[in-house]
Amino acid sequence: MKIVACNSNPPLAEAVAAALDMTLTNAMIRRFADMEIHVEVQENVRGEDVFVIQSTSFPANDNLMELLITLDALRRSSARRITAVIPYFGYARQDRRTSARTPISAKLVANLITEAGANRVLTVDLHAGQIQGFFDIPVDNLYGAPLFARDIKERFAQRDIMMVSPDVGGVARARAIASRLDVDLAIIDKRRERAGVSEVMNVIGDVEGRNCILIDDIVDSGGTFVNAAEALLKHGAASASAYVTHGVLSGRALDRIEASPIETLTITDSIRLTTLRPKPANLRVLSIAPLLAAAMRNISDETSVSSLFD
Repeated sequence: MKIVACNSNPPLAEAVAAALDMTLTNAMIRRFADMEIHVEVQENVRGEDVFVIQSTSFPANDNLMELLITLDALRRSSARRITAVIPYFGYARQDRRTSARTPISAKLVANLITEAGANRVLTVDLHAGQIQGFFDIPVDNLYGAPLFARDIKERFAQRDIMMVSPDVGGVARARAIASRLDVDLAIIDKRRERAGVSEVMNVIGDVEGRNCILIDDIVDSGGTFVNAAEALLKHGAASASAYVTHGVLSGRALDRIEASPIETLTITDSIRLTTLRPKPANLRVLSIAPLLAAAMRNISDETSVSSLFD
């Protein structure tokens, strides 16, 4: 078993290797003057079970090409099996045609990863579960729910809590954690009455006096979470916090979250925080390295991955 780290998230790759009591495989990933990517694996990987860790987060296209070229290098080096470990699968929000003459980019990326040489994929909280069917190779989709449930139980032990889905599409995700903790579930019904009119946020469920916790897989600009938190407090909630797997946090998202009524926003380290500004006081980061390490060990040992969520 060998682990190769690309450049999207070296701290996470190092944490995974440490959890497995291993060292990262020596690999050089550099760029030519015109920004072409060149990969050279500097250790023998013939006959090895190799795991390549790379999130396809910002800059998404550069990180995707790094992954594809690394997979090709390993395939041509006669690795026995290559697993693409993609903590955050970019292009996942383009999983269907939303209008005429648009692509299904998630399927295209799945094809690229397969053709580049991956034998299987390991990822975390896919934006849409059907993306697993876009691949013609095995896909293990890990869930952040057990990690979040344990943290919520520790931090909110003495408080009356309620899980909240920020939209109708995320109900299953929020319900999974609500079931683990045996607490109630509320839903934010978000709609725009007509063009040019701001969104109307309706809360389905009695949140008055409850400590509400928003659950989702991606936080990008942060606008939805800020609006949802304000709507919950307007309806009498005692507080509003959030747990999100992937912190894309583009643009002025950190400023928006810092100035919001969100008590704490908890994300994982599936995407590396690259901003130069100080991290907001109400932003927390949980590591998924132990979860990835356990799944990688089970894959290598040919044992159950789903048992990690029992």
